[in-house]
Amino acid sequence: MADIKTFYLPDLGEGLPDATVVEWHVKEGDSIKLDAPLCSMETAKAVVDVPSPYTGKVTKLHGAPGDIIETGAALAEFEPDPNAKQRAESQDTGHQHGPKKSVGSPAADDAGKVVASDEGGEVDTGGKDREDEGTVVGAMVSGSHVHVEQAASVGGVKAVPAVRALAKKLKIDLARVKPTGADGVVTLKDVKDAAANGSAPMGAAPSRAAPASAGRHLAPELPQPEPARTATSLSGKPVRTAPPSQAASGQPEQLKGVRRNMARVMADAHAQVVPTTLVDDADLHAWIGKQDITARLIRAIVAACKAVPALNAWFDGKNLSRTLHPHVDIGIAVDTDDGLFVPALRNADMLDGAGVRGAIKRLRSQVEDRSIPSSELSGYTISLSNFGMFAGRYATPVVVPPTVAIVGAGKLSHDVVAVMGGIEVHKRMPISLTFDHRAATGGEAARFLKALLDDMARPN
Repeated sequence: MADIKTFYLPDLGEGLPDATVVEWHVKEGDSIKLDAPLCSMETAKAVVDVPSPYTGKVTKLHGAPGDIIETGAALAEFEPDPNAKQRAESQDTGHQHGPKKSVGSPAADDAGKVVASDEGGEVDTGGKDREDEGTVVGAMVSGSHVHVEQAASVGGVKAVPAVRALAKKLKIDLARVKPTGADGVVTLKDVKDAAANGSAPMGAAPSRAAPASAGRHLAPELPQPEPARTATSLSGKPVRTAPPSQAASGQPEQLKGVRRNMARVMADAHAQVVPTTLVDDADLHAWIGKQDITARLIRAIVAACKAVPALNAWFDGKNLSRTLHPHVDIGIAVDTDDGLFVPALRNADMLDGAGVRGAIKRLRSQVEDRSIPSSELSGYTISLSNFGMFAGRYATPVVVPPTVAIVGAGKLSHDVVAVMGGIEVHKRMPISLTFDHRAATGGEAARFLKALLDDMARPN
């Protein structure tokens, strides 16, 4: 009888409880070599290739593209080649190939994309572990259940987030790509083929459908307008909404990847943190010339962390201990179509304005093409949400353990302020500081906010 080996989805190095199958590189019955790509999996952070743990024949694949596989659940089964050299069972490969009992890893998340600005306060439009958007994973019980899900349909096109990210990177219009996946799902191969043959470039005019038959000229089919919604039915009677017992008209959709991770993190943060928010306005009237608003925010946060280290810290609520950090790593929330990422701007206290600009540009680029390594999405000591680039003056940003504080920057405005002898119009930026009141006092938070405002008010 053939010796069948089961390969369990390993912890992909991020402490996450599951991952989504993006694409299988083999099919059942194929032969594969040790460490050859088995499949691509999407986690809350990136799309990674999972290598084969054996040389031999693939006898069973668990899950189809779009399915969610729990960490520690069966991913594939193999019939190892007895004549080929296999990896020793005890050899450390960096992955855990057996069923997992539990997973634990702190993480984080936020909401607000920060992009460095050349304008005097304007921002370009184009987001874990200790960020504002990641996940705090507690004990995870292993299992073998596979959640069968469909790729998300956006704009009439069905595709998983990884396919959309690749299409964006290759400048491919998904609406013009011919899908070959089950139920009309666009696959990674479809996007790569479209890029290779140039059949679906972004921004090209939509192609016309071929005539139904030769020699027949059909008038173009005009879109039919949807019937207008009114408060009365066709019989003239008032329309009544469906009672709560009726099923919703829309289709429920499982959260995946970044959004799935964010839901877990936010729920965990809400359950653990005791948040308190202080708000005030940074007066930018003294600024000289055009300045990079993001670089100034980073510098002001660094100055405040040096003045009041209590907010540049991690807090362990279980053991009631805190860790004050001598360095400042700032988690900067980046908004994407797939959800929020919070990469860490390392050693922000050592960077000048140009260094901040270059680092943020690099992190943003890596987030957009999903190439950012996991190490860049964890371990920050305090975080920043620049939600004002969209709208809003003040907010209550979410503090995600183990961090203690998050700074929110609101929309710039020109306000009338009282000065000695009259009134003036000053450019001001609303600042919100949310902190975990278990780890810091109100006095510490107020002094931190004052130090930040003082630095923002400096001429340059």
